[in-house]
Amino acid sequence: MQILVNCSDPLCCDENLFQRVEGVIAGTLERFSNRVARVEVNLSDVSDLNHGNSDKICSLEAWVGAESVVASHEAATLTEAIHDAASKLERLLARAIEQWDAALGNRQVGPSPASR
Repeated sequence: MQILVNCSDPLCCDENLFQRVEGVIAGTLERFSNRVARVEVNLSDVSDLNHGNSDKICSLEAWVGAESVVASHEAATLTEAIHDAASKLERLLARAIEQWDAALGNRQVGPSPASR
């Protein structure tokens, strides 16, 4: 599973943050690692635009074959946004994969690795 991290604010994003994000995503989605080809992570800080408490955003898009599943979370900290978005993505992937399995009559998770 390839994890690509993008950040809208280069001042707050460094290699350490990227490694932490990759670790959270890989750990949370470990049970899907043989089926998810890639996860794209977009981190942003909208504190200039949003005067509330939830100004950090983590958006995730996981690709399983030609299909994608998207989740995002807004929070006061990047850490909270990343963890909660990853948890949402895990639940959404489980549901999508269950539906794909039912539609395909498979017991395997999502589109087969050979279709990637």
